[in-house]
Parts: sequence; C-alpha cells; structure tokens
Amino acid sequence: MVYFIREHWMLAAAALAALTSMLVVPPDEAYLRYFDWKTIGCLFCVLAMANALRRIGTFDRIARMAIARQSSPRTLALTIVLTTAAFSMAFTNDVALVIMLPLSASVLVELNQTRLVPAVFALQALAANLCGMVTPFGNPQNLYIYSHFHLGLVEFLTTMIPPFLLSLAGVIAATMLATGKTTTGNLNKKELQAPATKPFSPQMPIDRRRLSAYGFLFVVTLMAVFRIVPTAAAVVVIAGALAIADRKALVEVDYALLATFMCFFAFAGNMSRLPTMGDFLGPLMDRWGLLVSACTSQVISNVPAAVVLSHFTEAWQPLLVGVNIGGAGTFVGSLASLIAIRYFSLARKVFPRLRADDAPTMGHFLCLFGLMNAAFFVMLLAFC
Repeated sequence: MVYFIREHWMLAAAALAALTSMLVVPPDEAYLRYFDWKTIGCLFCVLAMANALRRIGTFDRIARMAIARQSSPRTLALTIVLTTAAFSMAFTNDVALVIMLPLSASVLVELNQTRLVPAVFALQALAANLCGMVTPFGNPQNLYIYSHFHLGLVEFLTTMIPPFLLSLAGVIAATMLATGKTTTGNLNKKELQAPATKPFSPQMPIDRRRLSAYGFLFVVTLMAVFRIVPTAAAVVVIAGALAIADRKALVEVDYALLATFMCFFAFAGNMSRLPTMGDFLGPLMDRWGLLVSACTSQVISNVPAAVVLSHFTEAWQPLLVGVNIGGAGTFVGSLASLIAIRYFSLARKVFPRLRADDAPTMGHFLCLFGLMNAAFFVMLLAFC
C-alpha cells in the first residue's frame, strides 16, 4: 500500500479528495452527470496508441535519427529538447517525457556530456509542459477543456498559438544559454547504441505493417478528439485492434491517470454543488481567470485545477491559458515535472558516470529545475 501511494500519489490524493467531498454531498443520481466520458475515452486512445508506437520502436528511431545528425553539444541538446516538444504535441507531455528522458540520458552519457544532463532534463520537462499546450491532446487538461466547453479546433489554436510561440522561443533561448558555457568541441560521430540496462532506451526493430496499421488507428484517435467519429466507437476499434496485435500496449496504458481523472470529476462535481464555492470562486474566475488558474495549478497541479475551476466559469480562454502556464512554476504544477525528477534520480542509479565526484548532484538538478520553472512562470504570466 505504501509503495502504491508513493508511485501513484496523485491518484491517492484525488481519491481522498473525492471521498471527502462525498461526505458533504452524498452520492445521488446527479453523480452520473459528473463524468466526461469523451475526455476519458480520448485520453485512453492517445495513451494506448502512444504505447503501441513506442513498443515497435517508432519514437526511438525518430529521435535517434535526429540526434545522430548533430555535431556539437549545443545542437545535440537543442535537438533533444525540441524532439521532446514535438512528441508532447501529439502524445501528451507525460508520454513525451517517458519516451525521451531515458534516451537523452543514455545519449548524453555515451557521448561524455554528463554535465548537460540536469539542464537538458529540466528543459525537456519545460518543453513538454509548455509546447504541448498548442494541441487539444498535447496536455491532459487540454483534452478535458476541449471536450467540456465543446471547442472547435480553430478557436482553440487561435487562443493557444501566441503563448505557445512565446514558450517555444523561451525554450530555445534557454537551451542556447544553458549549453553555451558548459560545452565545447565536437561530438564523436560514432553510431549511438542503446545501453543494455533497462528501462533506458531499448532499441527495437520497426514492423512496417504494424506501423501502417497503428498510423491508421492514430488517425481514428484524432477523429475522435475532433468529434468526427464517436468516442465510444474509437475506443472499441483501438482496444479491439490492440487486443489482437499487441495486448501489452493495452496493459501498459496509464490507467492510474484515467482513474485520477474520474476522481477529479467526482470531486469537482461535488464542489460545484456547494453555494459557498460558487460565491467565492465565480467572481474570482470572472475577474482574474488566468491568474487564478495559473496560481491554483501551483498548489494542486494543472489537471485538477482545470477540472475544478471549469465548473465556476464560462470563460474558457483564460482558464485554458492559465492551467497551461501553470505547468511551469512549482514542482507540482504538472505531473510531467515530477516525472523528470524521478527519471533524473533513476538515471543516477543506472549510469555510474552520473554519480562521479564531478557529476551534477540531485541538489544541483533540483535547484536548476526550480529556477528555470519559476523564470518561465513569471515570464508567461507577465506577457499573457
């Protein structure tokens, strides 16, 4: 039980919040209207397809092809960070980091660029959090807001492209600055090989027939997100296809994240039925929606902030921008930040070079990570 809570602390906290709220608002028929099944279904499809594509080596091959073309530490770091950003736009920020952090650690260690690891990990987390904002499926809270407010793609993009471009420019500038003084010379252009130690960067051959089939299934996922096909139909098609082609891709879906959303829906639905909450949060969201959303994310993370605050406002634009900005700032602003911290700690255990006397420490990483996040949070609040 202790291990489960430590590994899935967000789910445990969400379940506790939901159960506590049930003491105030006992279960009744209204509970059935709390749950946004479209969000749950679309998120399941995105996570399942990400697992399927990862398991046939698609992401690893794409990332290694991009990395192999780089000849300097600075361009290597920039390529890793921007590849993470690109993956986050298509498969959520959490998935992008799970794919790219192990690969970046193994590549940087193999090329004797261990001093880059803390900065690159921090920048990958920022890129995943802040660049994933530009698509409805780039961040989990985006899927929810896109569904909850019945948004169209054009109005979503119109709202999110300006903060996305600012974030992207900031990530590129920060990468150039962070790698400017710590690295010199050219890289050894030997072929990059994946280390034998799991879970860091296993190389897998690509089955072209499966790749084509999974490409079609990913298109089905996008059609469900954009309300072209029913979400239930997409879930049945993808679950059925993967049950035949790759059952492990289904088993490895982050069901804890789906359960966390369910708990948030229950908690938020109960809170919305309390008049005192509406009297307090309604005026705040009407006047300071972006600031309230961003700051609330710093305390309870941006996914629960989006779910809870959506019940107290009809102004989706400041809510959407605010919870995405809120992915930066504190370590709990986004679950993706905690993934980066966890993988840095794991990398230090796997790679002896990251434990050498002159290697960056965990404290160094946390300090750098915290400063970068705080700087981006302040910058985005000031300009958005």
